[in-house]
Amino acid sequence: MTKSELEAQIAELKNDYIRLQGDVEKLESTGHEAMVEKAEQRLADMEERLSELNKQLAAL
Repeated sequence: MTKSELEAQIAELKNDYIRLQGDVEKLESTGHEAMVEKAEQRLADMEERLSELNKQLAAL
């Protein structure tokens, strides 16, 4: 993968992460605990993916 492709994926993932954080806050305020847990797991998965992509970018 090229540097620009990695940077684009990182930017997209960061945007998705921010959007999902907002969704989690809304879910918490409305009492949807089961959905909050799933969303928090997705956030954790996204954090791992971001870490992997940043490592790949640093290696270039």
